[in-house]
Amino acid sequence: MELIRKIKHAEADARQIIEQAEKQAAGLAEKARTERSDAVEQAAAERKRAIESAIALGQSQGQAEAETLKAEADASSQQLRQKAQEKIPAAVARVMEYLKG
Repeated sequence: MELIRKIKHAEADARQIIEQAEKQAAGLAEKARTERSDAVEQAAAERKRAIESAIALGQSQGQAEAETLKAEADASSQQLRQKAQEKIPAAVARVMEYLKG
């Protein structure tokens, strides 16, 4: 009789240990899922920040390059106008000479 009682008690203890192990395993699995989810969210946020930073840098560099190109174009345009202005009197004189004939 005593042996049967000890066996039943051991079985009850074993069931209790198994239940505790299952609870611990479920808790660990949930913790791992939460940590993985947090890591994914953090990586997505870092990726978004990196993209926004790259866009801002590209915009500022593009703006600077556009301003530089505009300044170069303005300078080139002024030089061309100046050269054209210098040649106008000679061209007018040639046309007048031709017309006088």
